[in-house]
Amino acid sequence: MAVAEWAGTLVDWRAALDELKAHLAPALGRAETRTSAGAFIDGLLSGAERKTGWMLAEEAGLDRPYRIQSLLGRSAWSADVLRERVQDYVMAALGDNDGVLVVDETGFVKKGAHSVGVARQYTGTAGRIENSQVGVFLGYASRYGHALVDRRLYLPKVWAEDSERRRKASVPEDVAFATKPVMAREMIAAALDAGISCAWVLADALYGADYKLRRMLEDRGQPYVLAVRSNQHLRFLTQEGLVQTDPAYLAGELEADDWHALSAGEGAKGPRLYHWARLPLNWTTQHGFERWLLFRRSLKNPDEIAYYFAHAREGVSLAELAGAAGLRWTIEECFLRAKDDLGLDHCEARSWHGWHRHMTLVMAAAAFLAKLAADQHRAAWIHTEPEPGNPGKRDKTSPDRRAA
Repeated sequence: MAVAEWAGTLVDWRAALDELKAHLAPALGRAETRTSAGAFIDGLLSGAERKTGWMLAEEAGLDRPYRIQSLLGRSAWSADVLRERVQDYVMAALGDNDGVLVVDETGFVKKGAHSVGVARQYTGTAGRIENSQVGVFLGYASRYGHALVDRRLYLPKVWAEDSERRRKASVPEDVAFATKPVMAREMIAAALDAGISCAWVLADALYGADYKLRRMLEDRGQPYVLAVRSNQHLRFLTQEGLVQTDPAYLAGELEADDWHALSAGEGAKGPRLYHWARLPLNWTTQHGFERWLLFRRSLKNPDEIAYYFAHAREGVSLAELAGAAGLRWTIEECFLRAKDDLGLDHCEARSWHGWHRHMTLVMAAAAFLAKLAADQHRAAWIHTEPEPGNPGKRDKTSPDRRAA
């Protein structure tokens, strides 16, 4: 197989980009809006350092940014309908029965106080309290790649309860204050209702601590691996009575041979190796399911331990739980690429619908890149040359694709 084939040099990316735009077109209405959205996506994929209105207009050969700004502000189209088209596109490219949904939030540091949702609040992007917006996002990952499939702006109480600020930022009347776990619960439920194929739902401790999220997933028979804090309250009913404890104490009770060295998958510097252990949580579950408390310990610093609640089908292996837990990094990779390369954090729109439009268009551009990579991998799997010395061996094929 020639290098140009497996390296992707021969990919007709322009035709693929035209296919993306055609797929998104029904959500954009008028021809002028579709043209502006196409120019916006072209600009996001360009080498422009900042994906602002002026810069994107220059990339499109426009004298001024009116059309780009109108796309995010004055034009009539639904960011939610576009998001549905993006989800369909992602699932056609990456969908697999062994895929995972990952929920997380990311912050956008801002100056001033007029952009919708801006407040003094903690953001992991800065690692401290900053004047910022925070969005809750849903990512999808499979063996073929990963991409963002949903987004919602977090509206702090100071915004949700201020009718004048809401009016100026065009916040819809039906949008009320909701915590990030509540938002995540609604987004995950909507994705599952839409038929996204999903073997696991993954999240960090902010969401893992939400018992309503865990109950919702359990009622749906949906496996999950959700991080929890070391002091998460645990109760067990034993012959001696009710026992109350936490994950940190139980980790200290584990024996040396309870820990197993397993990889959490590939990272930027190669396989991410940890020690893993688990304990059964003998709580009531649906037939065919079981609950586990999962532990991940650093090889270099044994005092660094992460904890997870897992809800899985009976007979699940420790390796499967570890593999699922290790895929939470995929949404961090989505954020990194979308911010560094596509301008996810360059949004200039101040309104509610402007923010969601910008984020959804960036998600579409990111989905396009994810599809190119997935198609390239499939082509390499399908066209792998026969092994030397065995000319009768048939070409290898890609893993079975079980898309939704």
